[in-house]
Amino acid sequence: MAILELNHVSKSFGGLIAVSEVSFQVQQGEIVGLIGPNGAGKTTLFNLVSGIYRPESGTVSFEGRDITGLPSYKRSLIGIGRTFQVVRPFEMTVVENIMVPVLAHTRNMSRAEAKAWEVMEIMGLSHLAYAMPGSLTLVQRKRIEVARALATGPKLLLLDEVLAGLNPTEVAENLPLIRRLRNSGLTILFIEHIMDALMAVSERVLVMDQGLLICSGTPEQVTSDACVIKAYLGEEVSDAVD
Repeated sequence: MAILELNHVSKSFGGLIAVSEVSFQVQQGEIVGLIGPNGAGKTTLFNLVSGIYRPESGTVSFEGRDITGLPSYKRSLIGIGRTFQVVRPFEMTVVENIMVPVLAHTRNMSRAEAKAWEVMEIMGLSHLAYAMPGSLTLVQRKRIEVARALATGPKLLLLDEVLAGLNPTEVAENLPLIRRLRNSGLTILFIEHIMDALMAVSERVLVMDQGLLICSGTPEQVTSDACVIKAYLGEEVSDAVD
């Protein structure tokens, strides 16, 4: 069953076409990677799915419902959660940071705090509950970002470069977490420039270039596709790669 479906979605900024006629589905329970060179339109696509932008044409559907005109806060309420490339936690303790999105769903402070503790346990942040974000490492702040998205109770989780800036050891430590989140019942669509990491956890990969979706397939299919190699290397591929 498709939890997310985009049909011929386009978005431009002035004369720049950021996303052009993009169509794809994400099946419930999948981990789908989204890759492409810088400026390919990946984050714009996330903004279209999460409701920050509205497409100029095409439709976005979630669980079979057309949500093209639904604002971002209502998309959060129906089960679409996301992180952002630039991590900007509030100047509050970790537990308070995670309580904030929960309070969009309930005004009960006790329930919000209980949910925050539940999410911190999942993310390995419980021991930092009363720490201030400014005193934490980048990997810990990125976990707060994921925790805030999880606190909304999503069915579909959009992860925007949550591994960026981490060292190889930190990347390796976080990959099992992505798998555990999926195994808990989430569907995950994520952007990542660390190709080895993305290919290691993705069951399917979407590739964008210059606003277009140029390839979709398994990691093996995508890494051997001539169009994908050309997009990344800027050159034609020899017959030996075909």
